[in-house]
Amino acid sequence: MMFWEEQLLPRVTDLLLDTREIRRHRERVAAGLRGELLEIGFGSGLNVAVYPSAVRSVNAVEPSLVARKMSAPRVKRCGIPVDFVGIDGESLSLANDSVDAALSTFTLCTIPNPVQALREIHRVLRPGGEFHFLEHGLSPDPSTARWQHRLNGIERRVAGGCHLDRRIDQLVTAAGLDMQALINEQMRGPRVASPWGYLFFGIAIKRPT
Repeated sequence: MMFWEEQLLPRVTDLLLDTREIRRHRERVAAGLRGELLEIGFGSGLNVAVYPSAVRSVNAVEPSLVARKMSAPRVKRCGIPVDFVGIDGESLSLANDSVDAALSTFTLCTIPNPVQALREIHRVLRPGGEFHFLEHGLSPDPSTARWQHRLNGIERRVAGGCHLDRRIDQLVTAAGLDMQALINEQMRGPRVASPWGYLFFGIAIKRPT
């Protein structure tokens, strides 16, 4: 299982999350990011190609060494400085009020304590800073939600702790971030894939003091 999680899962994730549809969603969630950026769950660097030109530098948090190595060519092509600052989104090695914006894509599903990670994002964001997120989570459709709950245990075991049934919007606001925009959307695809395809796309801010 360790070989699967450490060596193979990052490569499988890279393939599954690099579709044309997901790239379109990544472009949408990255719009408006600027300045010094924090990205938790940096993964294999699939977001670097859609960073706006206003992003000056990136503080990346990623636990997988394989994913970091896979990201290197993408980071080199994008030309924006990327500094890996840690492996744990629940405990960031950054000062209070030190970043202009934060980004999370398909990450809050796997963090053991997502509210703590979001509180850390709140802590390091400058007042008025934006947190952009693209995540999958609990569907409002009762039939889909039932399957999400049924499959959740298996999903956590085979997908590195991924949860299918988290309410991402509630987690974000529970951490003290103010929701400014939220769009929910079911990804296209066969009905059998619907438990994995209910998306939460949004922007939340750290309220100015």
